[in-house]
Amino acid sequence: MTKNLDIIIWSKQGCSYGEEIKTYLQERHISYKTVVVMSNDIFRDILDIKYGVRHVPVVEIGSSETGIYRAVTAIGLEHLQKALAVNLPSYA
Repeated sequence: MTKNLDIIIWSKQGCSYGEEIKTYLQERHISYKTVVVMSNDIFRDILDIKYGVRHVPVVEIGSSETGIYRAVTAIGLEHLQKALAVNLPSYA
């Protein structure tokens, strides 16, 4: 993948792990978008269809140009770090 990746964080307000992810990306100057799932079950339905999970946070890494995204669904910053090392080696 290229450096022209989209990163989307599906999260809810008050989630400490979601905030940890955002801080991690901000410190590395990696831009991202956020989808807030609170009070909107359709977003959880979308995550269930796409990745088989209904929990957040979920971090999608991919390209809007290709429409191909992969998700980090496991809890723990090390999982995001591993995904970024593959997709953005200079930022990991």
